[in-house]
Amino acid sequence: MKEAKRKKEAAGTFPDEVLERVVGMIKSHKDRSAASLVCKDWFNAERWSRARVFIGNCYSVSPEIVTRRFPNIRSVTLKGKPRFSDFNLVPPNWGADVHAWLAAFADKYPFLEELRLKRMTVSDESLEFLASYFPNFRAISLLSCDGFSTDGIAAIATHCKNLVELDIQENDVEDRSGSWLSCFPENFTSLEILNFANLNSEVNFDCLERLVSRCKSFKVLKVNKSINLEQLQKLISHAPQLVELGSGTFTQELTANQHSELENAFSNCKNLHTLSGLWEAKALYLPVLYPACTNLTFLNLSYAALGSGEFASLLVHCPRLRRLWVLDTVEDKGLEAVGSHCPLLEELRVFPYDPFDQEIIHGVTESGFLAVSYGCRRLHYVLFFCRQMTNAAVATIVKNCPDFTHFRLCIMDPGQPDYLTNEPMDEAFGAVVKTCTQLQRLAVSGLLTDLTFEYIGKYAKNLETLSVAFAGSSDWGMQCVLNGCPKLRKLEIRDCPFGNVALLSGLEKYESMRSLWMSACNVTMNGCRLLAREMPRLNVEVIKEEGSEDSQANKVYVYRSVAGPRRDAPPFVLTL
Repeated sequence: MKEAKRKKEAAGTFPDEVLERVVGMIKSHKDRSAASLVCKDWFNAERWSRARVFIGNCYSVSPEIVTRRFPNIRSVTLKGKPRFSDFNLVPPNWGADVHAWLAAFADKYPFLEELRLKRMTVSDESLEFLASYFPNFRAISLLSCDGFSTDGIAAIATHCKNLVELDIQENDVEDRSGSWLSCFPENFTSLEILNFANLNSEVNFDCLERLVSRCKSFKVLKVNKSINLEQLQKLISHAPQLVELGSGTFTQELTANQHSELENAFSNCKNLHTLSGLWEAKALYLPVLYPACTNLTFLNLSYAALGSGEFASLLVHCPRLRRLWVLDTVEDKGLEAVGSHCPLLEELRVFPYDPFDQEIIHGVTESGFLAVSYGCRRLHYVLFFCRQMTNAAVATIVKNCPDFTHFRLCIMDPGQPDYLTNEPMDEAFGAVVKTCTQLQRLAVSGLLTDLTFEYIGKYAKNLETLSVAFAGSSDWGMQCVLNGCPKLRKLEIRDCPFGNVALLSGLEKYESMRSLWMSACNVTMNGCRLLAREMPRLNVEVIKEEGSEDSQANKVYVYRSVAGPRRDAPPFVLTL
């Protein structure tokens, strides 16, 4: 106690200006939060010097509390709906509307420059409000958001005179037309990042070309599939300094002269380190990319259904890849090429071309994953959708790559055992948590008993996020996780046999976690009411579906909040 008091007194001897400058140099929001707990002076220094705030759940705190705590915020990152909304498990009109936040920011943060939203509901009116009330606004990023149309984007383009970044990625957008590009003023030159890859409508290419040509500091350009190869060549000729490029459709028939011009344009992109897009890519035109592949560190082919041959030919020219996203059309032969040509690879994501394809025409198996693990010993992040897997293969993979921090294995057929031994996949995930001591995120799949969760609780001491579906035998499995993982922050569970005993075993855990999601489990309304009564500082929400039994809690969302129950819950969300 005396030592703590001495350190506190010593910290208080710094002038406020010096202390604020020192604390202001801390970039990590976790480290800043820790620094604010040292003493009152450090709390105040952190409060006044903070320019960026990250809010992982928009209902964990109110806009009023944020603006009162931090008076000088310039950049806000805000997340809304639970992640399982990506699987349509969260009904429409659930909430997470950004407008109340914008209204509070307009009053307290008129100098706001950046807004990054994920899984939020954003209306055109909100985007128009944003464009009108924040004169210094510079950057907007919308990821997996809904509720707006291209009219809202047009308002941003029209009124945000200092805009540097417009990033619209994987949103549910009402795509009315591509005329929003014509809303940028003719004297507008500040844009550096533009991503409209997931919009569907054709855009005004003349407006896009003029925009790219006059914005001399363009770094990131990701266009949609309405842009053909001839147009792409013109764009990158205007911006050879690009570091990230998302191409359009790669299928246009080119003359010999057009082909040569496109190849020359890519040859001039000396700084390119990220390449994505390549919709409907034809093998005939992939060689034009080769000159630009030398310095690539991230190749995103999650929209390009390449076969193993053309994929392997492309990889030969990408010796510096750190991150790779592909579709399972590359098959195991393609993943063997990854193991052979990408020794620096750190992240691999393999997505299913068609997750509902019952006729297994293509796909990847444990064979391809093994080949990657033998050749890419730096691998530490994987998301792998596959048709089959074995315990022995997973054990070998993590032995080859023991530094995994993120391991997300998705066996396409729920509840599938080790296809060679017909045993549960318990030992596979046991090997993951025993070997990968720095594991932070884990997604499990396949036939799993409570033994998997015993392994997780016993060995996964750095685990922060766990996603579980169609797994487990009894409440004991979830109890093992809640009692054994000290750093657990997010637990996502669906279609598992966990009930009230499992839910209530986390009473001492939930306040240190960000959230718990449970759907299609064996939880009842009485269990949820008891949790809410025992833990009044938690928000316990039950999403009721039409026709569901009154006693059952089919979808439960539990999260800590300093703002109390939310005030905008729709009728189908019961707050207990």
